[in-house]
Amino acid sequence: MNVLIVGANGQIGQHLVDELKDEGKHKPVAFVRKEEQVEKFKEQDVEARLGNLEDSVDEIKERMADIDAVVFTAGSGGSTGSDKTLLIDLDGAVKVIEATKASGIDRFVMVSAFGADDRDRWNEELKPYYVAKHFADMWLMDSSLNYTIVRPGMLENKETIGKVLAKDVITDSDVFSIPRVDVAKVLAASLENENTYHKSFDLVTGDKSVEDALNGL
Repeated sequence: MNVLIVGANGQIGQHLVDELKDEGKHKPVAFVRKEEQVEKFKEQDVEARLGNLEDSVDEIKERMADIDAVVFTAGSGGSTGSDKTLLIDLDGAVKVIEATKASGIDRFVMVSAFGADDRDRWNEELKPYYVAKHFADMWLMDSSLNYTIVRPGMLENKETIGKVLAKDVITDSDVFSIPRVDVAKVLAASLENENTYHKSFDLVTGDKSVEDALNGL
């Protein structure tokens, strides 16, 4: 499959590009917003397409030619205000969902946030972010797309552990974090794993291989 990675220049996105390249089953296509990022991926022999999540649905759709699946890893980042959270994490995600549907693409994998499905679990300091993730996820679930929503715990820049816990809701784990590289491994494995179709789940470091954890959903 040709997999469009929205937010490919972000940390999870870059790990996912590397994961797909290394496994050789799917071709990563980077969706990025700066020309220098396009050039960076070209130097890595990765196709890159220039676009912006504040563009129109039609403009985003133009970047989806010959794409078989979309993975949304984009985010406004912790240094921006609530306005950008609204425009990128919510409206940007919704526009990508709408462009995906309009392009006739069926498969959509979303990176959400741990506990975004339940208001009682939201971090009050990050409430606008959780609101954005919550309603973007709802929009995706209400679409006709074959979705998977991955809600990772606290993201860490560590080497891969390779063992995860994936459940509808995780409240009983000793660990509530996960390396970004392991999130990317789960995203890659989810693309064709039918146990993840039309499912959303929390994700943290655990004691099962990625394959076993996803097969147990």
